[in-house]
Amino acid sequence: MYHTRQQLEAFEDQHLAPYGLRSKNSKGRAFPEEEAEYRTAFQRDCDRILHTTAFRRLEYKTQVFINYEGDYYRTRLTHTLEVAQIGRSLARTLGANEDLAEAICLAHDLGHPPFGHSGEVTLARLMKEQGGFDHNKQSLRIITKLEKRYPEFPGLNLTWELREGIVKHESEYDISDASDYNPDLRGHLEAQIANVADELAYTAHDLDDGLRSGMITPAMLEDIDLWQILIESIGGRGVVVDDLARHRLIRRLIGMEVTDIILATDQRLRESGVRSVDELQRMDHNVIGFSTEMHRRNRQLKDFLYANLYRHPRVVRMAVKAERFLTDIFNAYCQEPAILPRHVQGEIEVRGLERTVCDYIAGMTDRYASEEYQKLFDPYIKP
Repeated sequence: MYHTRQQLEAFEDQHLAPYGLRSKNSKGRAFPEEEAEYRTAFQRDCDRILHTTAFRRLEYKTQVFINYEGDYYRTRLTHTLEVAQIGRSLARTLGANEDLAEAICLAHDLGHPPFGHSGEVTLARLMKEQGGFDHNKQSLRIITKLEKRYPEFPGLNLTWELREGIVKHESEYDISDASDYNPDLRGHLEAQIANVADELAYTAHDLDDGLRSGMITPAMLEDIDLWQILIESIGGRGVVVDDLARHRLIRRLIGMEVTDIILATDQRLRESGVRSVDELQRMDHNVIGFSTEMHRRNRQLKDFLYANLYRHPRVVRMAVKAERFLTDIFNAYCQEPAILPRHVQGEIEVRGLERTVCDYIAGMTDRYASEEYQKLFDPYIKP
């Protein structure tokens, strides 16, 4: 015996909160399809994302440390998986649709170019006169246009709610542009969960990677309130922060912040009195988030990471290299499109030269971009 889609949808009706999105109420896909017999619409979205080329490439795209820095640092893929794990936990506990939240988390960084944030800044500068670039919009382009896996339609033909969740993805560094997806409404509960899961994950794992790399030391963190709380939780001052202790500290940090989000969000939901998805999206503020005190502590930690990790000379030097790599590659392609692969050249007439070049570069991994730079500009490397 197996559970049919209708039984899974009935399970959602019984167990989701009134403001959790039911898959049976989806606004559907851009191209009509028969839904699966034993998967909900949102489960199918999740599966389609996992099988994309763009998702696989995340393994070799920078989070903070470029791939050759070491095998133990987060990549854009492991970041995405950690976001999805946190997103599922939050959704399950708060009565949101776990499958939709997971799908948004898995797709939220598909559009990231090589070399992390510096790569995005570089492409945004290069494309300033051609409509710009940001990874949220690029993620949407990938799932609606660029991935070619079906003869009947471009992209993945995902549900409207999944696309809305990607478009309305927001964080401290990402501002959404939802002009085609009810821009007057804020993100649904599952989209808000993906936003906060992303923020929580990168703060915790960047701290972890910073400590592992030696760029950050425990002594540097003595004035950080969250760090002091964590240290006290495993024995107080004098504790040696070896690998095992570091794992304990990061695990407790994530647990503490997830618990805070759940309790603070539950209180906001009770106080708001919302009883539907529409009511929640019409609120004048997001309901998912930290308590006031945890927000303050998290802000202090993020400011510390910005000053001591993201602006560390090793990281900044790589960012400078990345800007040069991508700028030179972009200009070379635009000056002589014949050096592009033939299948990419074939898209120029439809997308325009600059956008085609931008799409191609954004899809590169760090390793591929570095090798391409050598092939283009090192006379001793075979093209």
